[in-house]
Amino acid sequence: MEKVEQQNKDISTDERKGLYKTIFSRRDVRNQFLDTPIPDDVLSRILYAAHYAPSAGFMQPWDFLLIRSSETRKKVHAAFTQAHAEATSMLLPGKEQAAGCNFKLKGILDCALNICVTCDTTRTGPVVSGRPHVSTMDTYSSVCTIQNLWLAARAEGLGVGWVSILDEKTLKEILEIPDHVVPVGYLCIGYVSHFLKKPEMENDGWLPRLDIRNLISFDRWHGQPERSEAGILQQLKQDADFPAAAQEGE
Repeated sequence: MEKVEQQNKDISTDERKGLYKTIFSRRDVRNQFLDTPIPDDVLSRILYAAHYAPSAGFMQPWDFLLIRSSETRKKVHAAFTQAHAEATSMLLPGKEQAAGCNFKLKGILDCALNICVTCDTTRTGPVVSGRPHVSTMDTYSSVCTIQNLWLAARAEGLGVGWVSILDEKTLKEILEIPDHVVPVGYLCIGYVSHFLKKPEMENDGWLPRLDIRNLISFDRWHGQPERSEAGILQQLKQDADFPAAAQEGE
């Protein structure tokens, strides 16, 4: 127990609160970007945070393609516009109008920087520890680096938007990405006019925040808790206001 207490002291109470505040105030930013440049020292810290993500077999499959060229961004925005039109036609009735408002994504053009995070499926060779039975572990690792980048950016006062509506083949052609490399995330990053209190799609009534207690099973899929395990569900109920309070720094 003494060792656990000592490890807890490695991160102070204020540092722990800062981490939770960053997590709960992170937002997917679309259209409120400013064109203020990102200082090199800030960008350096964010990239280091991203690079220190976990990876299967320590393969570190990611690369970071920094995109400032307005010409390249215009091509990516055009590709997004085409993909968005195709995606909107597939939405359920009643969602099309909301999608038209929410997904204009001028941020591709307006933000200080675009970053494409990729996954090199050949890095460190054909056999990687942790990947023989789950071949997509390299992609999952690259997603981890995006989460690190996103949280570090928020801690630095920067917004990030993940452009998920893009045709992969078109994007690879625009950015000249080789065949064995997969574009995992195309990100807009920059200073913003404001951060929303809630995710934009939640604010707009697209979907509600799911109750985490309905997403937890015990020992098997949809397994029910034993009496001794029910405490965590009660604790989650008591802590329902924790995300909002942490976001406010309380």
